[in-house]
Amino acid sequence: MRLRLVCLLLVLLLGACERSSPPPAPPAVAPASPPAPRVQRKPQAEIDWSPEVRLEAGDAWIDCSPDYHHGDGRPVLSLAYLDLRKVMLDCRATGLLRLRYKGKITPSFAALAERTGKIASDLGIGKRILDIDSGGGSVEAAMRAGDAIGENDWTIWVRGDSVCYSACVLILAAGDMRVIVGPVGIHRMIALQSPARSRRELGEALRRISDELRNYLERNGASIEVYDLMTTVPNRKLRILTDQELESFGLSGANAVEDDLDRIRLAQTCGTAFLRRRDAFRRAFEQQCLQPADAAHQDVAEINACGLALRQHYGFPDAKCPLDSPMSELDGAVLAIPPVAPPPQAVPDTSAAATEQAGDQAAAAHAR
Repeated sequence: MRLRLVCLLLVLLLGACERSSPPPAPPAVAPASPPAPRVQRKPQAEIDWSPEVRLEAGDAWIDCSPDYHHGDGRPVLSLAYLDLRKVMLDCRATGLLRLRYKGKITPSFAALAERTGKIASDLGIGKRILDIDSGGGSVEAAMRAGDAIGENDWTIWVRGDSVCYSACVLILAAGDMRVIVGPVGIHRMIALQSPARSRRELGEALRRISDELRNYLERNGASIEVYDLMTTVPNRKLRILTDQELESFGLSGANAVEDDLDRIRLAQTCGTAFLRRRDAFRRAFEQQCLQPADAAHQDVAEINACGLALRQHYGFPDAKCPLDSPMSELDGAVLAIPPVAPPPQAVPDTSAAATEQAGDQAAAAHAR
């Protein structure tokens, strides 16, 4: 009996120990390394695809060629996703689109810049040219459009038959590459719809956007002198910038911020020899193509032709990195067309839109 009691006590004690012992810890798993972040000037805001947005103070066209002597392409009649996508779909064959815009800088232009860049990415169109002719407009809309342009790899042209005044200067600040022939002018910011009725009220209204404007110029590599001119030059006295001022203000040629980001990436992917040749080409391009003896008689087409001929002497397009070579947006058809991203779910699936989308998808499948 005593032996049975002792055994029973031992069993109870062992059971209590098992219940009080913590469960064995799971084997340690090394945390997965997060993907390297893509460097951005400013994260692009979520795009509003509201169907009621229309171009309100300008006209736009989309072409798949840089040759504007043959026209500006198909008119942009709607900013709806499917409509814009249909106009841009043919540009997958060249890997290039040129957006010609003539008009004021307004919220609808900002929507055009945002939506065009997004759809170009969806379609795998890697080279984008903004061919602009604008007398200015809203500073806030220009900064919104500029942030979209800065994140979507745009080259900006101001042709000899075009101008870029007032808020349009902020668009230039955002471009990766700027080729300028037409006049660029700047003056004091003014909001014609402002309720301000005194200098104090107007000053307060301007101060509300001054910090944002300074930050915008800084993140896009433009000089703070642009801000000074936008707050001092009287609105009725447009200040036309010289070629030297455009360069010193960071508004022409290669964008300094984008160039710094490119150097880090290209040194790893294309090599330091590629960077040296690219730098040598850019110096020669500025001297021989942007500032030639006959500069008064040239336009963007002549500048491009000069650059394409000159770069051959520096080994471009590069066999290893053709798409990163200088002026690669003018090289024509790409060798491999990426798959098409599907339209966003927010787009209403009306019968006409569904038919149009199905036709686009069938054409894209045939192209692949």
